[in-house]
Parts: sequence; structure tokens; C-alpha cells
Amino acid sequence: MSRFLSKRFDGLEEYVPGEQPRDMKYVKLNTNESPYPPSPLVLKRVNSDEVKKLNLYPDPDCKSLRDKLAEFYGVLPENVFISNGSDEILSFSFMAFCDGEKKIAFPDISYGFYKVYGDLYGLDCTVIPLKDDFSIDVDEYCGINKNVVIANPNAPTGMSVSLDDVEKILRSNPDNIVIIDEAYVDFGGTSCIPLIKKYDNLLVVRTYSKSRSMAGARLGFSIASKEITADLNKIKYSTNPYNINRLTLIAGEAALDENHYYEDAANKIIKTRTRLSNALINAGFTVLPSDANFIFVRCPDMDGETLYLELKKRGVLVRHFKTERIKDYLRISIGTDEQIDILLEKIFEITGRKA
Repeated sequence: MSRFLSKRFDGLEEYVPGEQPRDMKYVKLNTNESPYPPSPLVLKRVNSDEVKKLNLYPDPDCKSLRDKLAEFYGVLPENVFISNGSDEILSFSFMAFCDGEKKIAFPDISYGFYKVYGDLYGLDCTVIPLKDDFSIDVDEYCGINKNVVIANPNAPTGMSVSLDDVEKILRSNPDNIVIIDEAYVDFGGTSCIPLIKKYDNLLVVRTYSKSRSMAGARLGFSIASKEITADLNKIKYSTNPYNINRLTLIAGEAALDENHYYEDAANKIIKTRTRLSNALINAGFTVLPSDANFIFVRCPDMDGETLYLELKKRGVLVRHFKTERIKDYLRISIGTDEQIDILLEKIFEITGRKA
């Protein structure tokens, strides 16, 4: 650690992204990217004429995309905030809404950035264990009198919380922000966006990285009350007003104009997820029920790290976490059918099991 870094970050453990090795060609099923490219209209609109305009700043208000998102989701433009990936919204939210008095709670097994942001901003975080079956214990969040952030579907488990349970949390914490991180909702979950008209303490966070095949474009957005959205804009305009580049804004609009393409891709992923889950269950693996573009899997007779390393040797990347409760599980992103065929071949080769 540099001698120049502030001492307040001495104990900070940074977020570790999924590995991106370059030593060989891999079947890459470790970072929950879409296996399908952006839609043809995105490719058409992000063209050389638009690249020539990169000498100009983008619109800091992102007005055209904000208006289109508002129309698409049935809300007002003043309810929409646009960000450089959904991670930026999460960072801004921890910064804007949490302090010594306003604390925050989240599950012990969830998106790793929640803990990182809590530590980064010096917050008092309440970490609530998942139940033994890895479901979220909703009652633990009711009346907690703290801000709450829940990934729904959760990562890395893929399991969802019902809208009724989300409402219970919202109703019982009226003076606190409830952040619902819907990065994976388009693969079988139910969005909370309609609830913003009923609850002014709800912040729904979304991303283009997963179901809209734009992880490399870094585009996220949130939908919330006018008050919460204005708060997020205050942070944005105090840090980086031009947070979305021109080409990403264009791609974001084009993706909405060709939404059927992404719905078809999500349905393909759901179908492939079902096929993979069934094959592994039939072979004796534990597979948690998933509403996401990944599954969470445990082999009955091999630890998670060994299986991960053996797959990597054979050119297949999946995600392994060293956290004690889940160290024997692997998170497997859903790829194309061809990629999943290779994955299954290698898993059965390593374990000696078969569907």
C-alpha cells in the first residue's frame, strides 16, 4: 500500500471482479455477461458518424435517453437517474443516504460491492445472514429502522424475494431508503418499479450489463421518487456531470427501440438455464432455484475450489468464492447452448458423474 494513501483506507478490502485471463481461449462463464451481442440497431446507430462527434461533451442531463426510459417503464423523466453502470448508483446511494445516523443493512451473501462501499464510506453496516436454504430472511429487515439494500434476484444465489415481501420492508421502514438492486430481474424475477408510485422511499436500480448485452458500455439507471432522484443528481453534479459518454447514450436508446431482441435473448438464456440445471440435478448436484442469468451449484463429492480449478485447466471459467458458507459452491453464468454443452462435458469428465 502506498505511503500516500489516507490512513482511513488502511483496512479497505477492494471489490474483486471476475478474472479475465488472456493465457488461452476460455469458455467464459464467470462474470454474468450476456452470451449474445447487442441488437443490430445498436450496431447500426453507434457508427463512424457518431464517433466523429467524440470531440463534443455528451449531454449531462441524458435527456433523450431519460425520456425514453421513462416512457418505457411508465414513469416520469424526473423519476429516472442515469449512471455509469449500476455500480455508480450504488456508490452514490451509500454516499448520499448513509452516515453516522442513517445506517444500512444487507445480506451476508450478496453482491460484494455492498460491503466495499460500506467500508469505503466508513459506515456502520448491519450484515444479516441468509437462512440455511440461502433465502433472504425478510422479517429481519422489517422495522429495522435502517437503510436497506437487497439484490433481487440475489447474487450469487439467483433466488428472489416476492413483491409482497419487498412491500413489507418498505412499509415498516418509512423513514429509510430501501434499495432494490434488479441487475438480474429480466431473467425471471418481478420488478419493483410499479411500487415507486406507492412508496417514496423505494430506489430501484437497473443495468444494461446483463439482459441488454452492454456490459462493456457501462450504463445503468434507477427509478425512484423525484426527491431521491434529485438527491442522486446532486451527488452526480458534485463529482462527474459527464458520466455517460456519447456512444453509450446512443446505444442505450437503440436498445430500447429494439426491445424484442433482448426479450428473445433473455428467453433463450432462461431455456438454457433450465436445461443446465436439470442436467446437473439429475447428476446429483445441488442447484439453487435461480431467476438470474446464472446458477449456484454444489458438487456432492468435490469441493468448490477443486472443481473450479479443474474446469479452468480445461478451458472453462466459472466463479468460485472463498467465503466460508459458500466455498463449496460455484456460480455458473448461462452461456450459449454450445458453451453449456462444453461445460457439462468437462464437469462430467472431472467428476465421473453423468445426467
